[in-house]
Amino acid sequence: MKELMELEKAYPKLASPTSPTQRVGYKILKGFRSVKHPFFMYSLDNSYSMDDMAEFDKRVRKLTGLTSVKYMCEMKIDGLSIRLKYEDGKLALAATRGDGKVGEDVTENIKRVRSIPLLLQKNLNVEIRGEIYMSYTEFRKLNLLRQQNGLALFANPRNAAAGTIRQLDTSEVSKRHLNSFMYTLISPEKYDLKTQYEALKYMRKIGLKTNESSKLVHDLEEMKEYLDWAQKHRKEIDYPIDGVVVKVNDFSYQSSLGFTAKYPRWAMAYKFPAEQARTLIKDVTIQVGRSGTLTPVAMLEPVKLAGTMVKRASLHNFDYIQKRDIRIGDVVLVEKAGEIIPQVIKVIKEERTGSERKIEPPKSCPICGGPTGKMNEKDVAIRCLNPYCPAKLEARIENFSSRKAMNIRGLGKSLIKKLVKNGLLKDLADVYELGVEKISKLEKMGEKSSKNLIKEIERSESAPFYKVITALGIPMVGEGTARLLSNEFPTLERLKCARKEELMKINGIGEKVADSIVEFLSLEQTQKTVEKLTSHGVGTRQTESHEDDTPLKDLKFVITGTLSIPRIEMKEYLLKLGASISSTLSSKTDYLIVGENPGSKLEKAKKIGVKLINEEELKNLVNQLSKTSS
Repeated sequence: MKELMELEKAYPKLASPTSPTQRVGYKILKGFRSVKHPFFMYSLDNSYSMDDMAEFDKRVRKLTGLTSVKYMCEMKIDGLSIRLKYEDGKLALAATRGDGKVGEDVTENIKRVRSIPLLLQKNLNVEIRGEIYMSYTEFRKLNLLRQQNGLALFANPRNAAAGTIRQLDTSEVSKRHLNSFMYTLISPEKYDLKTQYEALKYMRKIGLKTNESSKLVHDLEEMKEYLDWAQKHRKEIDYPIDGVVVKVNDFSYQSSLGFTAKYPRWAMAYKFPAEQARTLIKDVTIQVGRSGTLTPVAMLEPVKLAGTMVKRASLHNFDYIQKRDIRIGDVVLVEKAGEIIPQVIKVIKEERTGSERKIEPPKSCPICGGPTGKMNEKDVAIRCLNPYCPAKLEARIENFSSRKAMNIRGLGKSLIKKLVKNGLLKDLADVYELGVEKISKLEKMGEKSSKNLIKEIERSESAPFYKVITALGIPMVGEGTARLLSNEFPTLERLKCARKEELMKINGIGEKVADSIVEFLSLEQTQKTVEKLTSHGVGTRQTESHEDDTPLKDLKFVITGTLSIPRIEMKEYLLKLGASISSTLSSKTDYLIVGENPGSKLEKAKKIGVKLINEEELKNLVNQLSKTSS
C-alpha cells in the first residue's frame, strides 16, 4: 500500500479513481457542493401497529384489484440515505438525500466506506440508493475515544454516522468504519428486473451490499410473522434498526400505485414501539443547569436498551418523581425517548420490599452549597439561587459563547471550565476582560491559540443585538423572543429598564415571559453584568431592522426530522425572516417543517390539523410571501 501511494504521488496522472489508496483518507475537503437529484428521493409514510399495516394492505389490494399481494420486507436501517451514481462501473458520485430534491456531494467521504465498491462487477451506468450506518460496536468505540479526549459524545449511531459523512477531514471518516446497505435500483427495467426481490439479488451480484435479513412474504399473515420476528431479534443485531420497510414486490404494481405528494403508495415503514427494560434505581444524583435548574438523574443497575448499555436515566424534575412515587431502590421500567434519551416511565410497585427510600428535593445546591427554591409558585423546577454557583456560571458562559448567541469560536466547554476554575471568569462579561497573557498560561493554551481566541472575542463585540439578548440566558427567552425584544428596545441599557406593561404590549410576549424578563433583569448580578458588557460596547448599538425582510412575521414553526442543513441554521434562517419557533406542537402552530425520519410530531400534526411543509415548499412559501409584502 505504501509503495502504491508513493507511485501515485510520483505519477498522479496514472492514479486510478478506483485504486485501493482511495480508501485511505488523506484529503482535506473545503466543503460540500449541492447536487440536484434527477429523481425525487421520497421518504416513507410510517405506521405504528399491525392494524395500520392491515389498512395499507387493504388499500394496495383495492387499487391493484388483487386478492393477495407479495411484499418485500426489509430492515429499516437507522442511518442516513445515500444516492450512488456509477459511470462505466466506476463510482462517480455519492450524494445525501437533503430535502429530496437537492442533496450534498459527499463522494470523497463515501469512498472511505469499504462496503461500497469503487468499481462494480459489471461495466454499468447505474444509480443506486441505500443507507449509510454505524454499527453499535463502532459507535461504542468512537464514543469511548471521544470521552478519553474530552470531546462531546454522540447521542446515537445515526447522529454519529451523519456527523462522520460531513467531516471535512477524510482520514477521520476512514477511522470510523461506516457501513452500508443498498435497497433501491433506479430504472430496474433496463436490467430486465421485474421485482424488488430480483433487484436485491442483482445488486449483490454486481458487488453491492444488501441486507440478507430481507424476506419475501406472500400475504398479510406472513408479513406479521416477519414483523414480529424482526422486533424480537432486533437486540441481537449489531446495527441500528427502528422498524421494517414493507414494499410491494412487483415493479409493475409499484408503477401503477404511484406516489402521493410525499410518499410512495406502494411502501410503508412499520416503526417499532419504543423499547423498554426493567432495572433498579441504585441512587439519584443532581445535575445543575445554566439557569440553576436542579435535574434529578437516576443511577441505574446497568441494563441493555435499544442496543446500548444504559446506566443513567432522566427523572425530569421533583414533581415528576412525586406524581409517580419514584424511590431509590425501586424496580422500574426504562424507555428511550425518541430512541435517544433514557427515562424512567413507571415504577413496578409490586416489587417493593420496604427498604426503598424517598427522593427529597435538595435544600442546598450540590455544587456550591447555596440555597435552592422555585422562582415563583407556578415554577416546576427547583433551582440553585446562588448567582455565583460555578456549575451555573460554566453553563451560562457556554450558552453565551455558543453559535446561537455570541458565536465565540474556540471558547468551548473544557476551556470555560479551566477559566472558571482559575478565577479568570466570574461573570459572563469577564469574557471581555481576558487577555493573551492570562489565557496562554493555561494548560494546552499556547500564544497562537490565545491570540486567535482574543480575535474571536473582539469580533463578537459587534454581534447583532438579538444575539446579545439570547446570550444573557434570560429564562423563557429564546432566539425568537430575543428578536422581538431587539425590535422594541435598541440597547441593553434600555432593555434593563423595561417595564412589564411595555413588554406585554409586544405581540408574542405573554405575562409569564414578561415576568421572567423583569425579574431576571432586576437582579443585582444581572445589572452588574449589563454594566460591564456596555462598557465594552456590547449591546450598545442596534442593527437596522427592515420590516420588508420579515415575510414570515407572525407565523409559528416547529421542526421534526433530519434536514439538509443543521437545524440551528434552519432556525437562524426562520428567525431572520421574522418567524417564531417552538419545540412543542399546538393548535397555534402554523407549519410543521418535516425532514427525513420525522418523529412522533408528524402524527400529532396530522391529528390536530397543523400544515405540513418540506424544505422546498418552505422556500416557495418565503418567495410567495416576499412578493406579496413587496
